[in-house]
Amino acid sequence: MILIGLTGSIGMGKSTTTAMFADLGAVVWNADDAVHRLYAPGGAAVAPVQAAFPGVVVDGAVDRARLAEALGRDDAAFRRLEAIVHPLVAEGRLADLEAARAAGVRLAVLDIPLLFETGGDAKVDAVVVVTADPAVQAERVLARPGMTRERFDAILARQTPDAEKRARADFVIDTGRGLKAAQAQVAAVVETVLDPAWISRRRDAATLSDRDEHRH
Repeated sequence: MILIGLTGSIGMGKSTTTAMFADLGAVVWNADDAVHRLYAPGGAAVAPVQAAFPGVVVDGAVDRARLAEALGRDDAAFRRLEAIVHPLVAEGRLADLEAARAAGVRLAVLDIPLLFETGGDAKVDAVVVVTADPAVQAERVLARPGMTRERFDAILARQTPDAEKRARADFVIDTGRGLKAAQAQVAAVVETVLDPAWISRRRDAATLSDRDEHRH
């Protein structure tokens, strides 16, 4: 099974792009959805997050607005939260991917906003970075309910810059050129990575052998 790590800064069109991969038969795993499940009533992150940030749990679930307020712009607080959440997300991801592999899935796309920041790029066969012109990105993000320029800038400050992401990518999808252009780019990526002759530059020989064993 081929693993693609898909990432991109806020407002670049990750959700739209992952849907295009799904339309072409890929199984998509979404990190944000995984966090939502962990924060929901009964989720594994609820108790430890409440212990670390008292008052952020309401009716048995982590209240994201209260959590955001508790975090503020404190980098140490974000690191405490990440130390709780990231291992739980990784555990769930491994279980989901094993199930997909057992089902004979050929291509899985991991939609992970902080792929580079968490070292996830070292655990996939290829990295796809979704990008767009900065003006397009800002227009999209600032149109979201409750979004302010200050909050937008704070989010960007915690993310690897777009230019660096693109430099470290195996494939780049530009969503600023319209849906049809993006769909064509996605189709080209799928065709490339599913070609038996394609070899990932991110995997060592042992991992490649394991991947090829599960390709079919």
